[in-house]
Amino acid sequence: MENRPVLPPFRTILAFAAFLITVGVVGLVLLFSLTTPTLGPRWLLFFLTTFAAAGVFLPVAYFLHLRFPNNPPAETMVLIREALFFGAYCDFMLWLQLGGVLNLAMGVFIFMGFVAIELLVRLRERSKWNPQA
Repeated sequence: MENRPVLPPFRTILAFAAFLITVGVVGLVLLFSLTTPTLGPRWLLFFLTTFAAAGVFLPVAYFLHLRFPNNPPAETMVLIREALFFGAYCDFMLWLQLGGVLNLAMGVFIFMGFVAIELLVRLRERSKWNPQA
């Protein structure tokens, strides 16, 4: 039997996602109800949005990797990286919307850029030389 990595247990992914969602959403509720819209709270808005969006996308990324397995299987850090990429994408969309320059084409092209970055990172991880194999 080979010692191949497998997807992490769903309970740990769900627990971490719940933690991220809780911190992000509770922080956003407190931010909207207790602060005025100045520069510091705006950066906190981006930070908490990243947490909330990454927490929402983490189980989705897990199920995507479960449904479409690849070789080698995704590890925990790959799932977290993909969730953080989604959080950064949501931040970009929020930032562009606050500036009033967001449109559908720009959102799609930025999304395609994030997908291309993730595919290239996964390609680099897969191409590393492994003398045990």
